[in-house]
Amino acid sequence: MSSQPGVSRPTSGEVDLVLRRVLQDVLGLSSERAEALTPATGLFGHMPELDSMAVAGLLTEIEDQLGIVIEDDEVDGEMLETYGALLAFVQAKRAGA
Repeated sequence: MSSQPGVSRPTSGEVDLVLRRVLQDVLGLSSERAEALTPATGLFGHMPELDSMAVAGLLTEIEDQLGIVIEDDEVDGEMLETYGALLAFVQAKRAGA
């Protein structure tokens, strides 16, 4: 596993915190609501804030904050179904980065 000098990679727990912050910022969630997300919390189709227009902004911000690239063909309903599914996707992308 290679890393760039001087660039620290967030740990698994830090990725969770970054993802919560991104959801809070992009969707305008309260900090309490972001903190209350569980792996089973429904996202797309369950949170009115996460509509099709918000998905692009959310994915762009995830890419920017976590240093990953999300290809169009990787975006599907399963990935955005729950917080746990999105977190698992992001962690898998980072493991392969």
